[in-house]
Amino acid sequence: MKKFNPLKYAALYEEERKKIDKLLASSLKKRKPKTLYEPASYILQSSGKRLRPLLVLLSAKAAGGKFKDVYNAAVAVEIMHNFTLVHDDIMDNADLRRGNQTLHKKYDLNTAILAGDSLLSIAYEYLLKDCNGNTKAAVSAFTQGLIEVCEGQSMDTDFETRDNVQLKEYILMITKKTAAMAKMCCELGAILVDGKKSDIKSLSDYGLNLGIAFQIQDDLLDIIGEIDKFGKTVGGDLIAGKKTFLFIKAFEKAEGQDKIDLQKMMDNKGIRPEEVQHYKNIFEKLGVLEDAKNEIRKYTNRALSSIDMISRKSETGIFHWLADSLIKRNR
Repeated sequence: MKKFNPLKYAALYEEERKKIDKLLASSLKKRKPKTLYEPASYILQSSGKRLRPLLVLLSAKAAGGKFKDVYNAAVAVEIMHNFTLVHDDIMDNADLRRGNQTLHKKYDLNTAILAGDSLLSIAYEYLLKDCNGNTKAAVSAFTQGLIEVCEGQSMDTDFETRDNVQLKEYILMITKKTAAMAKMCCELGAILVDGKKSDIKSLSDYGLNLGIAFQIQDDLLDIIGEIDKFGKTVGGDLIAGKKTFLFIKAFEKAEGQDKIDLQKMMDNKGIRPEEVQHYKNIFEKLGVLEDAKNEIRKYTNRALSSIDMISRKSETGIFHWLADSLIKRNR
């Protein structure tokens, strides 16, 4: 991996994250009615990595623009992302998001649905502030990202009732549900500053592959993460009966009692918390933790190969740092 200055890039990331937080905090101020915008503000206030807006900013700069050209678009993608989280939490009947009550639990279901819808509308409002002669291309990329997220969520829901999910289907699902958004953010930043077509393609491919690596890393952390750092229940995917990369790979490789136990998890739509260690042992025995790490490296390397193709070579360092940070994250 290319050499980079981690302290410099980490400081830049934190500086820009704070700016995005301030812009998000002001995005719904003075809007009425309060019964709509107070719940919508609540979801935006919860802390997050703000990875998606950062990708917009970095891609704009890599394509020859400046951060100031795309701050509104960066806010737009984060607002859109939070819209998807509100609706995901409703579908999952989740109690917590980033350690806080989910919107539909803190308020009620109807309020959450309407607040989510308002966030999507406001996301488009913010996006249009940074559009000029490139409006059609920018709105098209933004909309396509949203379409794919919805398709991915639908596939994920479909997997819950199927026993025969193939690994290639899973990769397609996370490509849509997670990676398409990262791809869109990189593409959008470059489009808005009138970047070269070749640079838009390289940045887009970086986001896509990084997003896939990110999701598989998330699957892995569900098993190997430490609860105080991970921020959610370790083994939560198994408890919920989710068919992650690790589970699907294990089911492909398992035989005998291991296969029976994995089938039992599917039949029961999950496991008890006290069974997590047993299933972790199965994963370790079958080598699927290493399989996941190898897959993460594969997609990360694809992302880095793509970013190294951009015209402005001086801008590639922070993309290498970001990929490295995501691989090594523990939450």
